[in-house]
Amino acid sequence: MTDRSIIGITAIKSEAESFSGLKVLKPGLSTTIQDLGREGYRSSGIAAGGAMDRYALRMANLLVGNEEGEAGLEVTLVGPELRVDTDLLISVCGAYLEPTIDGEELPMWRPVFVPRGAVLRFGRAVSGCRAYVAAAGGFGVPRELGSRSTDARAALGGLAGRRLAAGDALPCGAAQGAAAPSRWAAAWAAALSRQGEASAAKAPEGAGRRLPWAAAPWFAPPGAYGGDEDGIVLRAMPGSEHGQFSEAAREAFFRERYAIAPASDRMGCRLIGTPLARESRAELLSHGVTPGAVQVPPGGGPIILAADCQTTGGYPKIAHVATVDMPLLAQAKPGDTIRFQPVTLDEAQRLDRQREQDIRYLAAAIRSRQP
Repeated sequence: MTDRSIIGITAIKSEAESFSGLKVLKPGLSTTIQDLGREGYRSSGIAAGGAMDRYALRMANLLVGNEEGEAGLEVTLVGPELRVDTDLLISVCGAYLEPTIDGEELPMWRPVFVPRGAVLRFGRAVSGCRAYVAAAGGFGVPRELGSRSTDARAALGGLAGRRLAAGDALPCGAAQGAAAPSRWAAAWAAALSRQGEASAAKAPEGAGRRLPWAAAPWFAPPGAYGGDEDGIVLRAMPGSEHGQFSEAAREAFFRERYAIAPASDRMGCRLIGTPLARESRAELLSHGVTPGAVQVPPGGGPIILAADCQTTGGYPKIAHVATVDMPLLAQAKPGDTIRFQPVTLDEAQRLDRQREQDIRYLAAAIRSRQP
């Protein structure tokens, strides 16, 4: 290889790295790029996927001036270490995974300006299971079937269709492939940059160099989470095969407290508890299923289907979790306990409409905030 060829390869590599918004130093347990999913392909056997906690991702995007469905990072249980290679306006929503900027605690549920050279670190999940990181302008990975979401099983979307790995460079902010931040985001980034510089200049001598990062003084209160002191409560409607289970099983389903099994993942949440007996022994034809369906395989242990669930299944469905409570399921980690509360279809739809209205009001309130 000639010297000229070596120089050319080096230049290309240097140029690619210069367009990186975030560099992955450590990937964490499972960090992926997710948006709101690839809708319209379930009839072809392709799962919609997308963020497990759609509420947290939507809020994170609104807080940096993005469209709600823009791609962000989904961080699960043990978080990554990321180097910031360009000035960014970010937000972190969802589970609390001890986020820090160069060792200082990063405030959640608000816009945060992070300067080039800073290092974002996440620890273990103290509360919840999944956190979401949004950057103004989004992440500039290609769309596949209309979505940037990672489906690792199908090797589709995200960054090469897989979880992030050490050394990955993520285009975001002003990086190649990412959209330009909105005017609202640019104004907040500029104001918080000045605030960070003023704060850094006031740092006492001998305290070490403080990078000029800063967070907005206001935050968006999370409204999708709740439960009781004994665990998470999921409202659920009777499933299409609810009547095939014994009366004792139907009563137990809404009475028992189940534990989240370690084998749970983005395909489904497996529950540990009293097995549910089905009276009918007839085999079911494989039929369409969607996230939220509670299937009961022959062993009697319920499985709540999640974002990456298969498109068809033949296990009977005893219930279906209300859409409004799916963020609670996304934040349930192994060992947590949940119980089900009966709800009618009309009430579930009313709750969903109310949630959407709340998000619209909150989005308007966020847009009205000017630096």
